[in-house]
Amino acid sequence: MANHGRPGAVRKLKKGPTTGTGGHGRKALEGKGPTPKAEDRPYHKSHKSKQLSERSAAKRAGGRNPGPGRGGKGKAAEELVTGRNAVVEALRAGIPAKALHVAVRIDVDDRVRESLKLATERGIPLMETGKPELDRMADGSVHQGVALQIPPYEYADGLDLAGETMAKWKKGHISNAPLFVALDGITDPRNLGAIIRSASAFSGHGVIVPERRSVGVTASAWKTSAGAAVRVPVARVGNLNSTLKSFKDLGIFVLGLDGDGDVSLPDLTLGSEPVCLVVGSEGKGLSRLVRENCDQIVSIPIDSAMESLNASMAVGISLYEISRQRSA
Repeated sequence: MANHGRPGAVRKLKKGPTTGTGGHGRKALEGKGPTPKAEDRPYHKSHKSKQLSERSAAKRAGGRNPGPGRGGKGKAAEELVTGRNAVVEALRAGIPAKALHVAVRIDVDDRVRESLKLATERGIPLMETGKPELDRMADGSVHQGVALQIPPYEYADGLDLAGETMAKWKKGHISNAPLFVALDGITDPRNLGAIIRSASAFSGHGVIVPERRSVGVTASAWKTSAGAAVRVPVARVGNLNSTLKSFKDLGIFVLGLDGDGDVSLPDLTLGSEPVCLVVGSEGKGLSRLVRENCDQIVSIPIDSAMESLNASMAVGISLYEISRQRSA
């Protein structure tokens, strides 16, 4: 047969059996192993459901939206403030922010205009973000085209804070005796914010919160504190009872606030000493172990028709009385 093409283009036709692959296709026949579970396949709807469940569980555990850039185990989560009213109020309150996310081609109103102005004045980065990404970041909450990314609060170490404050007082670097407020089972961030504000008003040196079953410094707490969270450090401790024992070893008197106290607030004689006030949640009050670790249980005299005071209100009244005694 003549070869009218390029050399090597002729195909020989041969009858009979041909040579096999010799095992060259064995790997292809072996496959890629067992089929992954539906929830582990990124393109499957079960995978998205699993991710949403994990985010919801994290949100319930931490009491806040993890938001973008969620940290791993042991890392504090970032928070996301969403919605035009919430964002502009957070910016007005001076809450620390990492970035302001604004939807592409957003319908600008007065709230968006003011948010952009405040963020620019404070040097907060402005991020133009697509609606699908904002939906993902908001994790189901209504964002109205704006979201403020809040960095994790940097908590102080409780024992370091107490030890350093006591040392400064003994050396005469601060005039007032150390004054702390510890929270036992309080989960409302507005209570925490109001307590931080009272601590700032009456020369408190710090607020102590447990890691478990307790509120943290969220955007809501920042806003309620009216900026006082910048001035008063908040320390997060692993075990409140152990911390209170260590405070007592440092020479700090632990005073619990409760309705059936050993001493009435006006008769308090330890106001001028180093003090840590401990307040429990409204209704439950102080836990049994915390009560046992207190040097005194102090009650605020109120009308018998009123069962109890809000935690932040009780702290504010007590800090005022301590401040009055110290100034006298």
